Amino acid sequence: MSLENKLLDDLKDAMKRKDELVTSVLRMLKSQLMLEKTKKGGSKELSDETVQQVFAGYAKKLADAVEQFDKGGRDDLVARHKAELEVVQRYLPEAASQEEINQVIEEAITATGASGPSDMGKVMGQVMGQLRGRADGKVLSQLVCQRLAGEQ
Repeated sequence: MSLENKLLDDLKDAMKRKDELVTSVLRMLKSQLMLEKTKKGGSKELSDETVQQVFAGYAKKLADAVEQFDKGGRDDLVARHKAELEVVQRYLPEAASQEEINQVIEEAITATGASGPSDMGKVMGQVMGQLRGRADGKVLSQLVCQRLAGEQ
C-alpha cells in the first residue's frame, strides 16, 4: 500500500472515530498532496518519496510554528502544534541518530577525498543522498562544515 493510500485510509478511520485533531491534520496533508499533484501536472499518484518530502516540509513548518509560538508565550498554540506534529511524524521515516549521521559524514569525506571546506558540495551531495528525509539539511550542513574545518 502506498503512503498516499495509507493516509487516505487513516483519514477515513479518524473521521469514523470522530478524532478531530487527527482528521484535521490528515486533511491538511491530503491538501498538501493535492497541491503537489497540481504542480506536477495532475499525475494520478505521487511516489512515496515525493509524499514523504511533502510531509517533511509540512512537519518543518509545524516545528517552526512551535518554536515561534513558544517564543511568543502562546502555550495553547504550542501544545496544539506539537500534537499536530506528532501526527505528521507517523508518516515520516525514523530520524537518523547522531552516531549514524557522523558515520555517514565520515564515509562521504573518505569517498570524496575531501580535504577542506572547499569540498563541502561534494560531501553534502553524498550525505543528503543517504539521509534525505531522516535529518535536517541545515543541521547536516553545519556538521559537515565543522568537520571539514577540523572542529570535530
